[in-house]
Amino acid sequence: MIFMAMWCGFFFATLAFVQIWMVGPFKKILQLNGNFNFAATPEELANLLNEVTSPRYIFFLHWRWIVPKALVEEYECVCFHMTDVPFGRGGSPLQNLIVRGYKDTVLSSLRMEEGIDSGPVYFKYPLNLNGSAGDIYRRSTELSWKMINEIIIKQPAPKKQKGPITEFKRRAPEQSKIPEDLNIAQIYDHIRMLDAEGYPKAFLESDSYKLIFENAEIDGEQIHANVLIKKKR
Repeated sequence: MIFMAMWCGFFFATLAFVQIWMVGPFKKILQLNGNFNFAATPEELANLLNEVTSPRYIFFLHWRWIVPKALVEEYECVCFHMTDVPFGRGGSPLQNLIVRGYKDTVLSSLRMEEGIDSGPVYFKYPLNLNGSAGDIYRRSTELSWKMINEIIIKQPAPKKQKGPITEFKRRAPEQSKIPEDLNIAQIYDHIRMLDAEGYPKAFLESDSYKLIFENAEIDGEQIHANVLIKKKR
C-alpha cells in the first residue's frame, strides 16, 4: 500500500511485521495531518524514494532489514527501541529485559544513525512488560503511533543519549528451548516472552517429539498453556 504525502511526510513499516497487533493502530496514522507513503520491503522503500523527493521523516516499525548508511545520513529516519537507551542497545530487547527480570521499561524513539540504537532520542514513553510478547508488542505499537504524532506536530530536535552503554545480543532460535534449571515463574516468563506471531516459540524436545508452547497462564506453582506436539522426522 502506498499513501502519497501532500506535505512530504512518509510513514514506512514492514508488511512482514504488520501483524494483528498493528492493524488497528496503523489506521490511526492515516488520520494525522497529512498523508503517508508505506513501504513493506527494502525494494518498495527504494522505489518510493526514487519517485518522491525529500520526505520529512521516515519512520521504521518492526523493520527486519539493515537500513543503508546513505539513507540514514540523507533523511531523518526514526526507529523505536524497547529500552531506556543507552541501556539495552541491540537485538531482542523484549526477551533480554524479561530474562533479566524487568517488569517495566520505556519505548524510546530514536533518530537513526550508523551505530545500532545509538542515535539521539526524541521521546521515551513508559511501557509495562506484563502479558505475552504479542500483548507487549501491541502496546508498544500504540505508543509508537503517539510518538509519531508528537514528532510530526512538534518536530523536536532529538537529544544525545546519556549514561553507561549496555548492549544486548540478538537471541538465536535454539535459545527458545526451555532450560532445565528454571523455576515455575521463570518458565512462564520464557514462554510468554516468545509468544508472538513471527517469533520462535518456547519448546521442549525429546528424541522423538518437539513440544511447542503458547498462551501460557501461571497459577501458583503450575502453568496452563496450549501445546503443539510435533513428531521429529
